[in-house]
Amino acid sequence: MTSPCKAHEAESVFLSPSRRGFLAAALAGAAVTLAPLSFAAADTGTSRSKKITGHLDPGAADFVYLPVEVPAGVNKISVSYSYSKPSVTPGLLSNACDIGIFDKKGTDLAGKGFRGWSGGFRTEFFISAAEATPGYLPGPVGKGTWNIALGPYQVAEQGMDYTVNVTLDYGPDGTPFRPQYPATQVNGRGPGWYRGDAHLHTVYSDGKRTPAEVAAGARAAKLDFMISTDHNTPASHGAWGPLAGDDLLILTGEEVTTRNGHYLALGIEPGDWIDWRYRARDKGFEQEAQHIHASGGLVVPAHPYCPYVACRWKFGYDDADAVEVWTGPWTVDDEYAINTWDSMLAHSVRTGGRWVPAMGNSDAHSEPQVIGLPHNVVNAQALSHDAILDGIRNGHSWVAESANISLDFGVSAGGRKAGIGERLDVSADAPVTVRVNVSGVPNGVIRIITDEGQTQQVALPASGQGTHTWVTTAQLSAYVRAEVRHPMADGTASNGTNMGAALLLGPMAALTNPIFLGSK
Repeated sequence: MTSPCKAHEAESVFLSPSRRGFLAAALAGAAVTLAPLSFAAADTGTSRSKKITGHLDPGAADFVYLPVEVPAGVNKISVSYSYSKPSVTPGLLSNACDIGIFDKKGTDLAGKGFRGWSGGFRTEFFISAAEATPGYLPGPVGKGTWNIALGPYQVAEQGMDYTVNVTLDYGPDGTPFRPQYPATQVNGRGPGWYRGDAHLHTVYSDGKRTPAEVAAGARAAKLDFMISTDHNTPASHGAWGPLAGDDLLILTGEEVTTRNGHYLALGIEPGDWIDWRYRARDKGFEQEAQHIHASGGLVVPAHPYCPYVACRWKFGYDDADAVEVWTGPWTVDDEYAINTWDSMLAHSVRTGGRWVPAMGNSDAHSEPQVIGLPHNVVNAQALSHDAILDGIRNGHSWVAESANISLDFGVSAGGRKAGIGERLDVSADAPVTVRVNVSGVPNGVIRIITDEGQTQQVALPASGQGTHTWVTTAQLSAYVRAEVRHPMADGTASNGTNMGAALLLGPMAALTNPIFLGSK
């Protein structure tokens, strides 16, 4: 038998969607498919390589598919790619191109052919039955048409030259990969408040932490649960089983990164994949939201005012179960998000419609980003998949910067009480006592906010602990919610009712979902 080194063959092909003669299929929606690249059968122990080069002009399709005809007897496919990065005038788009792959089951939206995605984080990957590059799904490399997917989400005015190298190894499959999914419940944990970060990344997408390091970080942050949300792939789901335990519930999810914003698919079935190949002008989001809801998961728009290309949220909130208004350390885009969310609360009161709860998550990828900054504190009937998602869905939660911060917020009237995310059904003129107790925010301020805006602001002492009560009515306040702010950068207290050249509010330390007052 010929040695693999001597048997290796290479061939180069030029393909360009800007040249009509090389198109195998016409532009369909936001994708274009090139002419197929064919490989012949070969002896066991050999490998074959081919190189594809091409050019993309500005305005290229969102996705360019490079079909690869895989013969029988292949046990591994390896792909590497590169693209030109010309100098551009500051302020103009430079080249940026993602990559992934679909197998013989095809590239249909939300179809069964997905085998992995690494975005722009990796320049090469492989897939075999026994293992795969993180972000890709191990499994047999079956005979048929595979499609390498290029995602040129930024193309400079000079265009983009690309090179893709494909290598097939021939031989029998190895031992099949067996995923180890996490348990859906921690036994013995009944009703209570549970802390958790629902937006976390690992080396399976663009993070630099392994799943073991993320789980250790969640425990160090004193979290009770975490949700894995790698970009556009469920590849990490099978790694979490051994890392969960009696002290940490781990749920599976995905951050879906479309061309018009990102959203979290929380608590989806382990191994389930949510497609991202659509824009707000398409129908893909509604279809995938139905898919997520059918599997018992939640749809949560993430960092909706993120200024990066393709990151700001453009799909609206009709299909959202919650919205991430606080992402990582508090910044001005979070301020925009919480103001928009507060206006949405007032709109729900006016229309009598559904309200969308708020969440906060770290979106931690690597050091020095802190897992659990911030995180959600969820009132749930158990430390389980269903109970945690129910608590988030119903707004029975508040957001904390860290586990060092504690908060208790509630209302009462005539012997009746209501907590975060609930409604106190009282007459319009009945006195309602609002009470908030906070610890862990030295020299901060408590803000009480209603549909009218900030109505109360109370300073906390250097100890960081304090209690404030206020009496209102349902006529005056359709809802009440609480924020706790740190001092501003110069050490002075926040002032939420003054105007000036700069925002007169310090960073957020904690915020609650609302309590509604009066009959619905």
